Amino acid sequence: MFVPRWHFPMLADTARNSAYAEAIAAKVRPGDVVLDIGCGAGLTAMLAARAGAKHVYTCEQQPLIAQAALKVIEKNGLSDRITVIPKLSHNLVIGVDIPELADVVISEIVDTVLLGEGALATLTHAISALAKPDARAVPERGTLFAQLVESDQLLDLWQPLEAEGFDLSGFHHLASVAQITPNDFAACGLRPLGPATDLFQFDFTKPNVRPARTTEALSCSGCGTIHAVFVSFEMELAPDIIVTNGLQSSGHWGRTAFLLDHPRSALAGDRVKVTAQHDSAQLSLSVHAPVSGTDDATQALLRAKQALHTQPPLRDDCDLSIMAQSKWHPTDARNGHSYH
Repeated sequence: MFVPRWHFPMLADTARNSAYAEAIAAKVRPGDVVLDIGCGAGLTAMLAARAGAKHVYTCEQQPLIAQAALKVIEKNGLSDRITVIPKLSHNLVIGVDIPELADVVISEIVDTVLLGEGALATLTHAISALAKPDARAVPERGTLFAQLVESDQLLDLWQPLEAEGFDLSGFHHLASVAQITPNDFAACGLRPLGPATDLFQFDFTKPNVRPARTTEALSCSGCGTIHAVFVSFEMELAPDIIVTNGLQSSGHWGRTAFLLDHPRSALAGDRVKVTAQHDSAQLSLSVHAPVSGTDDATQALLRAKQALHTQPPLRDDCDLSIMAQSKWHPTDARNGHSYH
């Protein structure tokens, strides 16, 4: 149980693996020294060696995982070209652990909102202290998006109204951030009510840990009931090589949704303002009162028609301020383990 469960579905994620293989082959050149942060089973380190790296130094803080990676690397005949260092990358010293600065830095240390595994702080240190000034990185960039979604099933799963005849609504405020496993994501059928809007962009080749804040208006392109603000990421591993956990994606990634304290009916043209902010490891998001996209008379008529088959609009003046606790993993969500 010292090994996070998400390692296993991650290794079975063929789309993710092939994207990293393609990106590493594009970035690593013959003779390169490569630093691989977060060894895991050794896959990305072996991909770098296969791409022609002179030597790969891969670090892993969990001793059991580091020992297993050594066996995997040995079985694949790459022990002479890959060194496994059982340390955090923050503790690596050039001239002691690694003989020279790296030409390429490879990592896959993001969670469902990119921040929860400390990627920004880790890469800020690695790029500045362990890599050459012109070092290449995999991934290169990341973007966080937000969009309005509808899903009765998501609400039933995270905010059930009752159990055995007892009212559970007093517990709902503790379930304001839904950490959605891949299986739950498939079952909940989240329906987008509008396009995804950029929140933040991160440059992993020149990372920093400065906090940021933004306010955006999320738009509705159709009628429905807003249950949550869905936050997803897109990572560009190398030019035109993308991995994502958006609504149309599959694979091992979990998802994050910020639940409204009350569902709100929405019409095409409506907008909901959100304020998001992050530090080096966490994301928070507040939902403000919606902004109507149509005149009052049209709104009243459309809402009357919509009320025949959807929930009526509820309080519009409520505010939601919630923090994404993003250290979870898909198979261990109910045990409080990390969510990748």
